[in-house]
Amino acid sequence: MTDDLAGRAAALRALHRPGDPLILPNAWDAGSARQVAAAGFPAVATSSSAVAESLGHADGEATPPGEMFAAVARVARAVAVPVTADLERGYGLRPVELVERLLDAGAVGLNLEDSDPRTGRLLDAGAQADLLAEVRAAADAAGVPVVLNARIDVFLDAGGDPAARLPEAVSRATRYLAAGADCVYPILLADPAALSALVAAVPGAVNALARPGAPAVSELAALGVARVSYGGGLYAAARGHTQRLLDAVRAGGDPFAAARSDPFVAARPAASG
Repeated sequence: MTDDLAGRAAALRALHRPGDPLILPNAWDAGSARQVAAAGFPAVATSSSAVAESLGHADGEATPPGEMFAAVARVARAVAVPVTADLERGYGLRPVELVERLLDAGAVGLNLEDSDPRTGRLLDAGAQADLLAEVRAAADAAGVPVVLNARIDVFLDAGGDPAARLPEAVSRATRYLAAGADCVYPILLADPAALSALVAAVPGAVNALARPGAPAVSELAALGVARVSYGGGLYAAARGHTQRLLDAVRAGGDPFAAARSDPFVAARPAASG
């Protein structure tokens, strides 16, 4: 089992190529994970916010850890490709237990963020680097080179000096990579010039978030990004579509009128109940 997980982790790490990024349309359950894999994507990532909402919880570590890891395990069982899990800031678990539960769930990568999920307050960079180093040591001890994606939340903070955000993000990224992270994730950084500067300044892979207003995936690739994720965006779009269908039902209309022109939907057997 350890050898299989180690192989998946190595495969996931190899997919992080600057200029030819790993594309991760984040999933939230086994069904969405199967769709991602069936569409040809070579890995599946979970979104903590999407998983939380799909389980009836709010984002921000409101999901009990057991429920989150059970959801990750269902995703990992559903696909043959490597799975990386968004684990917020680790739910207060000790690094050894965090890695143990990640591997038990069948995932070989994880995101960890550097702000308090409950308050949004940015945490001390040194303390976060220590946490990342302990996670790396736990993964090494387990014999699985877990892919560690260190989220940097500097650009989530609306306060402070905007001019100081990029230098702070570069400083944090450098520290986190030195502590054992494989990739850094300056979430919400969308300005092409700033993103290019960060990519050039840090000695490791950079993850960008695909979202409205951000550069297109092709532009992100040209900037040297090695990983592009969609966060909770696909889940939010799916919920929005479901709401439109419900509005049509409530209004007495036909919610499936548009779907009939979709060959994928038309080819599926009718539901029995």
